[in-house]
Amino acid sequence: MNWIYIFIGGGLGSILRYSISLYAARFVFQFPIATFVSNFLASLFVAIFTFLLVKKLESPWLHPLLIIGFCGGFSTFSTFSLETATLIQMGNFGLAILNIILSILLCVGIVFILNK
Repeated sequence: MNWIYIFIGGGLGSILRYSISLYAARFVFQFPIATFVSNFLASLFVAIFTFLLVKKLESPWLHPLLIIGFCGGFSTFSTFSLETATLIQMGNFGLAILNIILSILLCVGIVFILNK
């Protein structure tokens, strides 16, 4: 059943991400504002959803729907943010820094190299 929740949440997150891109395309920005807004909002949502799921709600279907599906479809940056914050909270500062550096250098680097 989790697959269905992830599917629905992912679809909704992807539609919202696409909608933000369409809206932002109406304006001229030098900065990739649609991606920034999506990443920021997805990170905000994952923080709120995680708080609610851990502190308030005990519905097992909400995690796959909201965090894995919706936030994952909206932006995988939210997952990166959550995992990095979790590493920091657990005291794994070295792994958190490694995750940040490797993610930025390798991910941006591979796109740069392959799109020369």
